[in-house]
Amino acid sequence: MNSQEIIKRSDRLFMKTYGRYETVMVQGHGCNLIDADGKEYLDFLAGIAVCVLGHCHPKVTQAICQQADKLVHVSNLYHTEPQTRLAEILINHSFADRIFFCNSGAEANEAAIKLARKFSDEGRYEIISLEGSFHGRTLATVAATGQPKFHQGFEPLPAGFRHAPFGDLGALERLITEQTCAILCEPLQGEGGVRPLSVEYLAGIRSLCDRHGLLLIFDEVQVGLGRTGTLFAYEQLGVTPDIITLAKALANGLPMGAMLATERVATAFEPGSHASTFGGNPVAAAAALVVMEELLSPGFLADVVTKGTYFQKQLENLVRDFPGIASKARGLGLIQGLVLTPEYAPKGGAMVNQLFKMGYLINFAGNVALRFLPPLIVTTAEIDRLIDALRKVFTEMSS
Repeated sequence: MNSQEIIKRSDRLFMKTYGRYETVMVQGHGCNLIDADGKEYLDFLAGIAVCVLGHCHPKVTQAICQQADKLVHVSNLYHTEPQTRLAEILINHSFADRIFFCNSGAEANEAAIKLARKFSDEGRYEIISLEGSFHGRTLATVAATGQPKFHQGFEPLPAGFRHAPFGDLGALERLITEQTCAILCEPLQGEGGVRPLSVEYLAGIRSLCDRHGLLLIFDEVQVGLGRTGTLFAYEQLGVTPDIITLAKALANGLPMGAMLATERVATAFEPGSHASTFGGNPVAAAAALVVMEELLSPGFLADVVTKGTYFQKQLENLVRDFPGIASKARGLGLIQGLVLTPEYAPKGGAMVNQLFKMGYLINFAGNVALRFLPPLIVTTAEIDRLIDALRKVFTEMSS
């Protein structure tokens, strides 16, 4: 089948849950994707923060094939070596003592919500999250998400979730009641427009949790695992949560998520409390072991910081040169956003589409910012190519 045949057949089969581009991706290598017509794209989305080592990383491919030749799946009623080794690495390099594996970020956040409720005293079940947040697509994680557009059509949502105004510590504290058990937040809101939470604000949230006997849950599904320049974003923010959730980058494209917690909190889960049929699958775990090995290799994360700083500087140059289009650059490491001015924000989708036609993959987040999530192996030369393409689009739009 050629690409148009595949697209035509696909459109007849799938529910309309995605606004898909008119292309069929067939091959990937490094930071590049190739479609069925042979067109090449420079990928600054990485499957939305997933393929941190790039597409078809040879070590990941080898690990997948070798593990698939030995054992693809076994119930979590039994132990497996890849899962155990991966758990050791994640725990040894984090604050956590215990881990639960699942298949996605939404599942990891569901597990965190359930653990927080089960750990807390009877009657304490409410979780406060932030406006602009995104925590998943299940009913509970949609309810936790602080963006009304994701709620529409799914009401009534599960009870027990409240949303605090972004950056307002006093307003957050006023939402705390005798029913509150936890505060859930992303150290940097990705879907919300690449909005970092300030160190002072996060420290204030930690203080509120300690003062009121609440758990602090960090959703690092998008910003964890090297994306910000440290293995976990919390490491550079001076604030340690009680529970952390991970996914996306964990297995470089294979479905995998994880929820980690301290021993004190994790003891609330007993056999039968929670489960996942495919969580910690041996093949996914084998891929994740390679991801962790590469992220922790000498100089890798320092290089992410260097490239992130370079990238942000180039984006700031665009703000300087096109002040009518872009107002600021913001982000951490290799999650960067270019905030558009109120005049040009409605044209953000058109900019993304124009770049797609030119062979560059990005997206538009929070209706305010162009979002960039390249593989962590991206080069400064590839960053320069994207900046040149952005400059061309801005020049055409402003002329």
